[in-house]
Amino acid sequence: MRVDEEEGTATLTMGLAQRVTALEELPPEIRERARQSLLDWFGVTLGGCREDAPTALLAILPPAEPADPQSAGAVGHDARLSALDAALLNGTSSHVLDFDDVNLAFLGHASVAVLAAVLALAEQRDLPVAGVVTAYVAGYETACRLAAAVGPEPYLRGFHATGTGGTFAAAAACARLLGLDARQTAQALGIAASQAAGLKCNFGTMTKSLHAGKACQSGMLAALLAARGFTADRDAIGAGQGFAAAFGGDIDASAALGDGWHLRDNLFKHHASCFFTHSTIEGLLELKRSRPFAVEDVEEIEIHVSDVELGTCVIPEPATGLEVKFSLPHLAAMAILGRSTARIDDSDATDPEAVALRSRVVLTRDGEPGAATRVELRLGDGTRLSAAHDVNTPEADLDAQGARLAEKFLVLSEPALGAERAGALLLALADLDGDMPARELIRAAQPAQAR
Repeated sequence: MRVDEEEGTATLTMGLAQRVTALEELPPEIRERARQSLLDWFGVTLGGCREDAPTALLAILPPAEPADPQSAGAVGHDARLSALDAALLNGTSSHVLDFDDVNLAFLGHASVAVLAAVLALAEQRDLPVAGVVTAYVAGYETACRLAAAVGPEPYLRGFHATGTGGTFAAAAACARLLGLDARQTAQALGIAASQAAGLKCNFGTMTKSLHAGKACQSGMLAALLAARGFTADRDAIGAGQGFAAAFGGDIDASAALGDGWHLRDNLFKHHASCFFTHSTIEGLLELKRSRPFAVEDVEEIEIHVSDVELGTCVIPEPATGLEVKFSLPHLAAMAILGRSTARIDDSDATDPEAVALRSRVVLTRDGEPGAATRVELRLGDGTRLSAAHDVNTPEADLDAQGARLAEKFLVLSEPALGAERAGALLLALADLDGDMPARELIRAAQPAQAR
């Protein structure tokens, strides 16, 4: 816990703010991890930019004048918006596929709650991408440190951390990019506290992706207001009726202000569904590889779930592609049938074979939160197969991870940009340590006719 010198009292809000302003030059490994996060973000944002949710948003957002130097680009579209609206749109696009990275300490998606904000702000201020990387890390670490302080209770109560904690993360990142001091940054966090929102009941709908867009927009607004002297409670996180108290979490300040890099525990997705379904999918694929069997021989699929899965991803009869992403029974059936989970749409929800097979899925409530999900198959001849695949361990080989992310990026970005422009953007994202303006990076992520 740090001390608010003017008031003479220790506050968690000021402690987090001081961490943001004190962030020094990033170690090479952390910069590389951050670069890979930006690469993945551009891929999933381009992959999602023409989905229904961002398309609806773009239709109602007022366009900016093409020559307006204060505007920012819409990723994947020939459009320019105000920086705040670009953060909203691009943040929504980045989360709509549910294909973006996660951190289990945060219980959410920190990257999509930050990057649309800092990129739009950097474009508006004509700042270099190198500063975006540092600001991103500051925001990402703030999200995870805040989550460590308040614990999982807000998430278990129904709040979506991407929308709630993500708003603080975006505020911290934008404050860093603007060069605010610790007191101003604490004010930005306080302003963010009254905007933090997002409910898990909206999982499986377009509104889930809006949580990320609103976190980016609201966090940027908080930092811009703080820069102009806008005030908020000096400890809006830990106050008696502040964020933690209202959202149901206790405060462990020591957990928030410890050493280490949460970015080292970032996990990238290779299935476009809720991360809590990935262990099940991988476990079933592992069983198929180890002991081939016919689909008609499967009599029962038992999935051993914890309260986390039960409260997040067990929609029993999904009717849309968005709902499929949060349906363990349906995704288990897709895995057994060999259906791709790299792109999930409404046709997957009505796949008659998947609908029939999911009726053989049984959910057993005896799993451990955070542990690999145990899956068991019972075949017609009485054979029982079991697996528990760990998806919670970060990749240690950054070169291998980078190569896999580059493949994912090209698959997602080429439909929006074409192969030539997607390849050029991939090259631009290979080195973010120089003086390249953020404006050029965003322009490279727009169609050729974008101005």
